[in-house]
Amino acid sequence: MQEPTFLILTALAAAPLHGYGIVQSVLGLSEGEVKLRPGTLYGALDRLAEQGLVEVEREEAVEGRLRRYYRLTDQGAAALSTEVRRLRRRATAAETQLNDRHGIVPGLGTA
Repeated sequence: MQEPTFLILTALAAAPLHGYGIVQSVLGLSEGEVKLRPGTLYGALDRLAEQGLVEVEREEAVEGRLRRYYRLTDQGAAALSTEVRRLRRRATAAETQLNDRHGIVPGLGTA
């Protein structure tokens, strides 16, 4: 799973959000490192909806414009959970390798 997809699913894990809310949530979750452009976001949301990972929860008109709220499906929550476990295993493997490197890990201290 690519990082933007992971972050979009993570943004929707707690509650439904509209597009701008997703962009802001992803920006916060990534500590400013991932800035989704509208074309990228809506392309990803369409793909995730086709895969059954997200769905439109509701639509509302705001100042004459349609605002769609997306929510994580149960299948999306399962996919996110699987990815969290996979990333945790990879991070643990990386820490182990770093600890084996002279017993000192920058930022983690001594082993």
